[in-house]
Amino acid sequence: MIKALIIDDEKHVRDEIKDRLADQFSQDIHVIDEAPSVAEALTKINIHEPDLVFLDIDIIGGTGFEVIERLEEVNFQLIFITGFNDQAIKAIRIGALDYLLKPIDDEEFSNAVNRAIKAFKNDDSIHDAVDVANQFYNGNHQNKIVLRTLEAHHVVYLEDIIFCKSDGNYTTFNTTKEKIMISKPLKLVESLLNKAVFLRCHQSYVVNTSYVTKYTNEGCLVLKNGEEVPVASRRKDAILKRLF
Repeated sequence: MIKALIIDDEKHVRDEIKDRLADQFSQDIHVIDEAPSVAEALTKINIHEPDLVFLDIDIIGGTGFEVIERLEEVNFQLIFITGFNDQAIKAIRIGALDYLLKPIDDEEFSNAVNRAIKAFKNDDSIHDAVDVANQFYNGNHQNKIVLRTLEAHHVVYLEDIIFCKSDGNYTTFNTTKEKIMISKPLKLVESLLNKAVFLRCHQSYVVNTSYVTKYTNEGCLVLKNGEEVPVASRRKDAILKRLF
């Protein structure tokens, strides 16, 4: 049985999560406790050693990220809870972590909890993912992103990403070391990348401008690794002006 701890400063939200878990996941998850503040969260995490934590971003005494920062280690699965906090949501997405947006949607809740159960059974560590998200949220320079696949969490340095290619709701990251496909659309991926470095040159491509060497008469960007990436005709003038 998975031990769950709910950290949120709104009692009705804590009650809602408990009710949802009791209705949908009573065979897998047992709620051991709850907490409304940073101080209580730290105490109860240390006492109970939970397997799964629902963690609100804005709580009494600080933020959920402060809770994470003050723990010696993160050895549980984590689902963030947040309102419309753009900085928090971007940090969570950069870390490829799960989150629930208030008011909580039924399907999103079920999907997030099912992923947490699967990750717990596979003994997947989210330490690196949490670290990357926490650094971004605290204003540190974004130089890494976490890519989550079915097999693992991949921590990738942005400077190692050559280009990203869309395939429907999937995106493949072509890096200097490997190719990594994630089940996220290119539009979302683009929103997480540094726009000063990465450029949307085509409906299906985002390219790291530091790898571009030339533009061909056939309408392609040639990259340092020899690969060619197409440029949409309507974007040509703006892209050439920026690059050259």
